[in-house]
Amino acid sequence: MTCRFCNAELEAPFLDLGMHPSANRLLNKGLLDQINDGSIIEPRSPLRLQVCQKCWLVQLSEFTQPDEIFTDEYVYFSSYAQSWVAHAKRYVDTVHKRFCLDANSWVVEVASNDGYLLQHFNENGIPCTGVDPAGNAAIEAEARGVETIVDFFSLEFATKLVEQRGKADLVLGNNVLAHVPTINDFVAGLHRLLKPSGVVTMEFPHLARLVELTQFDTIYDEHYFYFSLLAVQKIFLHHGLQIFDVEQLSTHGGSLRIFAKHVDNEALQITENVTAIIDMEKRLGIDQLTTYKALQQRSEAIRTDFRTFVDEAQAQGKTIAAFGAAAKGNTFLNYSEVEQGSISLVADDTPIKQGRYLPGSHISIVSEQDLRELRPDYVLILPWNFREEISEKLSYIREWDGKFVTCIPQVEIW
Repeated sequence: MTCRFCNAELEAPFLDLGMHPSANRLLNKGLLDQINDGSIIEPRSPLRLQVCQKCWLVQLSEFTQPDEIFTDEYVYFSSYAQSWVAHAKRYVDTVHKRFCLDANSWVVEVASNDGYLLQHFNENGIPCTGVDPAGNAAIEAEARGVETIVDFFSLEFATKLVEQRGKADLVLGNNVLAHVPTINDFVAGLHRLLKPSGVVTMEFPHLARLVELTQFDTIYDEHYFYFSLLAVQKIFLHHGLQIFDVEQLSTHGGSLRIFAKHVDNEALQITENVTAIIDMEKRLGIDQLTTYKALQQRSEAIRTDFRTFVDEAQAQGKTIAAFGAAAKGNTFLNYSEVEQGSISLVADDTPIKQGRYLPGSHISIVSEQDLRELRPDYVLILPWNFREEISEKLSYIREWDGKFVTCIPQVEIW
């Protein structure tokens, strides 16, 4: 295999999590029955990571095509995480002022989902357009008054959009850069869509945090890449975009927000933040193969500790439930290979998920009310990046001496 950015040859995978079903492809009752009676086999693909020692881009060794994932049945809706919506509003307020956006500006968000972010630009009277391939999410966005084009973003798409509408003052994307296997085509599209004086911002989980905190559960079929600033800077420069600022964020267990401009735009100066974060990455060993090879053993240790917790809880007659039918949770549960029935249910606030079953583990997804009625001894928080928000929401489990459990960066019971 060669690097999907620079075409350099790649060595063998440094992390192998085994075979996994598609992380967000939840099962309905009919499909589950067919799987259980052997009529069909649940599709699985390998989750293996490789790193390019030329550009240090971390990538899946094999992947599922995006059009098989981001369909009208896509189940992730951003608006159901209130802290994420609040994060989006803070971003809008910041860039609105920093880049003097007004009624004469045009903002385009790539992977705009259900309008969770662009609704705030609308509130400020700033024209905006969303682009998202999931038709059901686009319907929700339109209901919020957010113009949304149902399509995949690419250089060809950007070229047609520029011909029809002109170029954008701000092009943004939150947690989309990792979801695009054709990274060169995607970033070339950002360059094509951006005004000469415009700004691109992208947010993505920071590879440094994955490495430092053993966040192996953030690896799943939708994430084709795992980015360091070191790698992203090279990719953007290759396509005529220069990163002039970067922020470290707490979202998703530790993310970066990059700010990029056309390389010939001298009005925006490069901040010290860029050099500081690249220096930090190098201190962590992001440009050293030995750093990545250590992840396999550390991931296996977390899996062992979690299995021990489950076995001990069962031996004591304790009940375990989970909260949050998140993609990262499916990676964790399938990698852990916990026996079916060990976890009674998983509660989730997203209506489209309720009544379905997790891929692989086949745990039923229910409403929070079902969790309350079960009165479990332990609640496993699968989307640990929302740990504080969820534990506060479910604080009533203390009424029956229930405890919370998270497993990244280590198994913790509190």
